[in-house]
Amino acid sequence: MSADPGLTTASAQDAASVTPASSDRPSPAEPPLSTIPAAPAPESPSTPASPAADPEQPQPSSETASPEVTPPPGPSWLSLAAETERLRLTLPADGQGDWAGVWQQLQVQLQGGRRFWQAQTGVEIRAGDRLLDQRQLQQLAQLLAEANLQLQRVHTCRRQTAIAAATLGYAVEQSSIVVPLQTLAPNPPLAPPLYLETTVRSGQEIRHAGSVVIIGDLNPGGEVVADGDILIWGRLRGFAHAGARGNTQCRIMALQMEATLLRIADQVARTPEPPNPPYPEVAYITTAGIRLSKAAEFGKIFPTPA
Repeated sequence: MSADPGLTTASAQDAASVTPASSDRPSPAEPPLSTIPAAPAPESPSTPASPAADPEQPQPSSETASPEVTPPPGPSWLSLAAETERLRLTLPADGQGDWAGVWQQLQVQLQGGRRFWQAQTGVEIRAGDRLLDQRQLQQLAQLLAEANLQLQRVHTCRRQTAIAAATLGYAVEQSSIVVPLQTLAPNPPLAPPLYLETTVRSGQEIRHAGSVVIIGDLNPGGEVVADGDILIWGRLRGFAHAGARGNTQCRIMALQMEATLLRIADQVARTPEPPNPPYPEVAYITTAGIRLSKAAEFGKIFPTPA
């Protein structure tokens, strides 16, 4: 079996030079790869500000409260809170008010309250399990812009919302819907794959709890982080991190592999000069670290079980 091309390893102190891949596929050098710290888990949302009384919400009386007026789980009110570098806009949970009500709540907070933010401050929307389409995201962005705020990032549990936000060019983080701890399996399965027909531009970030398939390019300065595999049906020139939860069996595939940095689980590497003419490649982990292989020959290295 022929050896696959080597990668230039990234180190916190220095970077060792490795012979770039060639059409003859020379034996790869095997310098140690450094481990970089995993991305920190997102901070838990702070307690939302106390909202004004909702005229449609049942009011307490002197009689014993009935089960029907018990507040449902999940946020039922929109909240806008300050974080270190941006604002966090938390939307009510799915089923807790219609879109018109959410829109009115946001208008009240942006236009009727004290402005505690600076002009052009970035905003992250935490949509949870609420479904948002492109039109609604554009409406939210416009309303925020009228208050001198910029929508930058969308955190969601819904695939349709993630696709809509990524298509509009916002950074996206998709997580699984939270379930009680007692129902979690020891090794929870990956979320279904996220399919996007878009180009990930510089400054845009896509995060997903499963595999990510992008029909388009990943430009320099763009990032894709997936708990599963990553497939770029185009040019991969940004940062790709597969197996974000530590799965060393994950792979990164691209029609043209020109990544600024590749990471699989806790292994990190830089790609050599791209081949000329280009061809599809697969990045995977071996005992020597991350290696590249022609996609056409990858099946010979890892044959499909009968």
